[in-house]
Amino acid sequence: MPRGLSPRGQTVVLLTCCLSVFVAGLDATIVNVALPSIQRALHTPVSGLQWAIDAYTLVIACLLMLSGSLADRFGRRRVFLTGLAIFSLGSLLCSIAPSLGALVAFRALQAVGGSMLNPVAMSIIATTFTEPAARARAVGAWGSVAGLSLASGPVLGGLLVSALGWRSIFWINVPVGALAMYLTKKYVPESKATRGKRFDPLGQALVVTFLGPVTAAVIEGPRHGWGSPLIVVMFVVAGASVAGLVLLEPRRSEPLVDLRFFRSPAFSGATLIALVALMTLGGFLFLNTLYLQDVRGFSPLHAGVLTIPMAAALAVCSTVSGRVVAARGPRPALVLAGLLLAAGTGLLTGAGRGTSAGYLVLAYVLFGAGCGLVGTPVTNTALSGLPRDQAGVAGAIASTCRQTGAAIGVAVCGSIVAGGSAGFVASSRAAWALLAGCGGATVLFGLISTGRWATAHAERTRAQLSAKALEMTR
Repeated sequence: MPRGLSPRGQTVVLLTCCLSVFVAGLDATIVNVALPSIQRALHTPVSGLQWAIDAYTLVIACLLMLSGSLADRFGRRRVFLTGLAIFSLGSLLCSIAPSLGALVAFRALQAVGGSMLNPVAMSIIATTFTEPAARARAVGAWGSVAGLSLASGPVLGGLLVSALGWRSIFWINVPVGALAMYLTKKYVPESKATRGKRFDPLGQALVVTFLGPVTAAVIEGPRHGWGSPLIVVMFVVAGASVAGLVLLEPRRSEPLVDLRFFRSPAFSGATLIALVALMTLGGFLFLNTLYLQDVRGFSPLHAGVLTIPMAAALAVCSTVSGRVVAARGPRPALVLAGLLLAAGTGLLTGAGRGTSAGYLVLAYVLFGAGCGLVGTPVTNTALSGLPRDQAGVAGAIASTCRQTGAAIGVAVCGSIVAGGSAGFVASSRAAWALLAGCGGATVLFGLISTGRWATAHAERTRAQLSAKALEMTR
């Protein structure tokens, strides 16, 4: 453990890291239940609601890897404190946003701080808990809080919106952020990598100019027209950025995105699973909120209470997933997760104005169980084909894919609903069917990435990367 840090100090460090992951994860889901209230208060179209969600998830996706490298170079405690301060300030500004444009801008500011929390918190835990058993318990506790934060967002959001209005969902972050800053200053020791990774401004720019334009094009396509010059240009820019990543990044000595990782079928499969599985979560939260409040006329509190079974199933299965992976490997958990995601969203294709609460609860439980099961095996599969010293970078890429998937899920489902002319219920059926297809894709990618062929190739990739790293250190 870091010099001078007592067991009590370690516990406080873990608590601090858990506080940060709780507020960061909470903000990824709590806003959804407030969308109808925000729409009425700020007079925004569906595309505006999409931006209120995706401004957060998209910016985090773009900056996760950069924030991790900043922490390694300049100090994890320093970057973590900076992230908490920016996140808290962004939350306060969101609570007083006078317009949609201001809310979107402040959500992006929140995300800049949020990108410095989760990856840096994991690094702090890894350097604080040096014994393998203690580290495993700490990471398990941290992961459980992460799952709980995602699950509790809609419920807590419903309570706050019903009692105090939509602006109150951002107030909760300020005192929690202040407490985390105090504990960080008092208990968290400074640490940094022995050799910090060089900055890759080109790679960072290419990631931003890929994720930003493609998400913006999907959101704005129904409003401007898919063939409009603006939308076409955004897709062209995104395509050119992908080409730039493929052609230019391998030539850099320390690229932001090391494309050699994708030679491992296990790693490639895990990133695809993270993408499609989180598409289902982002799309589900967006569609379900509008369905419950705008179509069924439920209050935010009633809508939040209805999703408690989903939250409970997610929290329980997040814990069960680790045990399943430890006992049977990632394949059973991935396959079951995909089947449950497909079943839950598939049931919601039949949801209408008179659908019973029991039918909805069944769909929510199935969906929540699938979401809870998928996280641990994705991480396990991503790391299985890479050297241990590359675990941090691989984890950052997998986290980026999760955030990107959530952003795309909101963008695509919102575009389907906004572009439909037959009303929300009829238009949303295509969106729910798409999400069910993502669940099916989770099963397919899970089978491929954990099969014998993928495992053999992953081992070869691991050996090649390890040999290359050893050669560079000589």
